[in-house]
Amino acid sequence: QAQLVESGGGSVQAGGSLRLSCAGSAYTSRSDSLAWFRKAPGKEREGVAAIGSDELTRFADSVKGRFTISRDNAKRTLYLQMNSLKPEDTAMYYCAAQRGTVAYWSRLRDDAYRFWGQGTQVTVSS
Repeated sequence: QAQLVESGGGSVQAGGSLRLSCAGSAYTSRSDSLAWFRKAPGKEREGVAAIGSDELTRFADSVKGRFTISRDNAKRTLYLQMNSLKPEDTAMYYCAAQRGTVAYWSRLRDDAYRFWGQGTQVTVSS
């Protein structure tokens, strides 16, 4: 069964940085579309960052300028570099993958992705 596994979560103080990684058999090739989502307690899951097979990236307004998404197709690993973290970034972070192209304007929609990881917790204290 295809899977994704996230790592790199943890607890940091506001202003700190973390880098999340995601790898697994569900990330098969450079043709896959990939994304990061997060879910905070009491809130709906939201798209944070996405990168398509075209390497074009898209970010939620709340993380623009602070988060970077990248992919290493040779290692089949997705990354999320998170800088200047804020308490409101506290959430469970999930990576997601989809075979083929996801339309640019759909890349932060969770229904665009078939494969999901189990999540890694990020906690930012003030």
